[in-house]
Amino acid sequence: MTSDEALAAAEHAVDLSGSDPARALALARTVLAALAALPASCREAADRPGPGGAPGGGTPEPGSESGPESGPDGGAVAGRVAGCGHCEAEAVAHRALAVAARELGDLPFAEERLGRAVRIALSAGLPHRAAQARLSLVHVRTELGHPEQALAVAADAEPGLTPAEVGKLGVHRAVALARLGRYREAVDHCDRAVPVLGGDVRFLAGAMLNRGLARVFLGEFEAAEADLNRCAELAREAGLEHVLALAEGNLPFLAARRGDLPAAFGAYRRAESILVGFPERLATVRCDLAEALVGAHLPGEARVLLEMAVPELAAAGAGTALAEALLLLARVELRTGDPRRARESAELAARELAAQGRTVLVPVADEIVLRARLALDPPSAELPAAMLSCADALDAAGHGDTSASLRLTAAEVSLGLGDRPFAEDQLALLARSGRGVVALQATALRRSLAGDRRGAFAAVLAGLAEVGAGTRTFEDPAVRAHAARAGEPLAGFGLALAMRTGRGRAVLAWAERWRAVTGGAGRPLAPGLAALRAALGESILVEFVRHEGDLVAVVVARDRVTLRRLGPLAAVAEATVRLRYGLRRTHLLDGSAPEPGAEAAELERLLFGSLRDRLGDRPLVIVPTGTLHTLPWPLLPMNADRPVTVAASAAAWLAGSRVPAVRDGRGAAVPVVVAGPGLRYAEAEARMVGECHPGTERVAARRAEVMAALERADVAHLAAHGMFSPRSPLLSSIDLDDGPLMAYDLLRLRTPPALVVLSACDAGMAHAPADGAPLGLAGTFLSLGTRCVVASLVPVRDEETLTLMTAFHRALAAGDPPARALAVASGRTGVAGFVCFGCGDRPVATGPREPVTRGVRPVTADRKEPIARGGQPVATGREESVTQSDHDPT
Repeated sequence: MTSDEALAAAEHAVDLSGSDPARALALARTVLAALAALPASCREAADRPGPGGAPGGGTPEPGSESGPESGPDGGAVAGRVAGCGHCEAEAVAHRALAVAARELGDLPFAEERLGRAVRIALSAGLPHRAAQARLSLVHVRTELGHPEQALAVAADAEPGLTPAEVGKLGVHRAVALARLGRYREAVDHCDRAVPVLGGDVRFLAGAMLNRGLARVFLGEFEAAEADLNRCAELAREAGLEHVLALAEGNLPFLAARRGDLPAAFGAYRRAESILVGFPERLATVRCDLAEALVGAHLPGEARVLLEMAVPELAAAGAGTALAEALLLLARVELRTGDPRRARESAELAARELAAQGRTVLVPVADEIVLRARLALDPPSAELPAAMLSCADALDAAGHGDTSASLRLTAAEVSLGLGDRPFAEDQLALLARSGRGVVALQATALRRSLAGDRRGAFAAVLAGLAEVGAGTRTFEDPAVRAHAARAGEPLAGFGLALAMRTGRGRAVLAWAERWRAVTGGAGRPLAPGLAALRAALGESILVEFVRHEGDLVAVVVARDRVTLRRLGPLAAVAEATVRLRYGLRRTHLLDGSAPEPGAEAAELERLLFGSLRDRLGDRPLVIVPTGTLHTLPWPLLPMNADRPVTVAASAAAWLAGSRVPAVRDGRGAAVPVVVAGPGLRYAEAEARMVGECHPGTERVAARRAEVMAALERADVAHLAAHGMFSPRSPLLSSIDLDDGPLMAYDLLRLRTPPALVVLSACDAGMAHAPADGAPLGLAGTFLSLGTRCVVASLVPVRDEETLTLMTAFHRALAAGDPPARALAVASGRTGVAGFVCFGCGDRPVATGPREPVTRGVRPVTADRKEPIARGGQPVATGREESVTQSDHDPT
């Protein structure tokens, strides 16, 4: 192979690296093998380290790029004359190896080869080739965790490049600038690059990609979408599959930042299938989506993605992305209740960020470490001072909101340690700052310390109103619940003030105000007691509340409201876990399983021992908290044959109770029924539903058909396998013939059924990041406006499910409300595990309905009730609010 042939082949390998990196890698290696016999001087030069000891980095030695050949136009010509042809081909071949390796995710190898290319080119007097290698090195250095160094390399490269190559350099600079948070500068560099790139489709597509991502961070979503779509169009036409995959892979990030989470998850599924062979690229896509999910207040879903992405980024040596992923992972680990892992991840992130010179993010990692310490160990005397020092660093780095929150925590810790002067200084500072909810919480705490309980209540109410106003626009229940958690400490303080009054109605009012905010009412409203008592009739409502590690119950009956302290919540949570374990093992026919009856009796003692005389045998409405969302309440001995309904809040139950019976105004509601795959008795169950309710519509177990049926039906029965995702409730699913129907798919429903029966294991399970917002399949339906959901909290064998559901639907068809129908069916069959959620106290009339004009859904009475999507009532007058005396101890 002659020098000219080797050079042409090496340049072709560079061109191929974008469309076929594996082939480019092989071609570059072939060129290097053919050039194995190099002059000794060139070979020695290639092995020497670059200036400053880094390959290809730093400022070149004096004179190394001086002379007429160093200009952008003269470099290539003069270099070809002054340099060795073999050396030029070798330098280009090493660059081709590097660019191909970068596309395949091997960043350390890419950096090493680019450094070698720079040294060979400089030793042979080829400044233009050295500048080209440095151009490629800019992106690699950025991804390895050195964006500041990458910008320095870009400055070294620019004088030796042609105008078109300076445009390419701008595309790479945009990546480094975006990593440093300088998004507007990144957009500007891409803007300047586009006109000079000419027909270089690869870099033009890259400019569209990088500009689109920067615009996402700037909130310019329409322009960002246009850029990403243009990138995909260019890449598709040019056969640049890697770039196309990246454009597709960033659509979920854009959708999530826009707040369209169903679209984000759908786009992610497509990107995952496209990028399956490129782990580092897929890891980057997962990190981008995880960041957007954190911004959308979905830490559980973000954690799932980050735990997959971090190992891949570490294996690829992607230092920049790895440090950011570790910091984000630490944040979500803390928010999902894993402080030990959060501290480890944050400490590692802090070390990586400090090593990369990204000091602006180090205080963010330090703040997570301090909060993890507080969660793991009793507070020490030096902790408030450490928090204050970190808060100062956060302020200096521009993280004012995080700083304010940490100062408030430091003040609370100081109060617990008896250092009131320190605490009051910080509280006064925060109260004067006027920084939203934190300032109002500081104000409430200051007023309480001064003995002004009325003023403290007023500050808490104002803070909850601000939180509610900020979350009201979120239709996604998970986003709303997690966004509202910023107000959880304030809500806890308001509840503590209410507990000091010793009055059940005050505790109920403040618990309900918080549930209203998390449930989507938009304002911290509590239901009027007169309206609640009237709707309950002979039923009794028991609302469970967490207070400082203890469980508290408020019992509302027609004659009075009772407040009871029940003891440590941890004991109840442990007993619930044991009961669920025993119940699961029993259903799996494991003879070694503990007897669930004993655990059920123990739970009944812990929860209702002091309340039993108040309950009698009357129907119950349960409003659970925390782990109690996973308790199969009908299994408690006292609830045998008793109608039990589980609601997210007293207000949500009250709103459901006001909805008329499920019917279309001209005849009974006709159910739709779906039989999913893999269930032995699914077909028999579907036939049974049809026999109990004449005119039942059978729907194919396909996602599109099921979603369409759920839109038009008033009653839906889904017999299928179910899966609950505790970390990511929106990823809970129901198995259908063409794949899972996810909880996030349901968010697209505009008019969900009034009654949904989920005959699927674990379909009733929920995770409640905040009281009032149980998340999962059942919770999603209820948040969208479904009045009642009947679902299982444990696995139930197929044949037992058919037996129970047969009895349930017969009782339903006979006129029993869902809660009573389920109690009757459980009593007759002995099958436990199913629960009635929402409001199950109204009957469901089923049967043939009169023909309806296609495409027109009749207006039904149950659609006229003013209920928000979160299930909370829309305020229509004074009756919906608790009077001042309900929360004012004076």
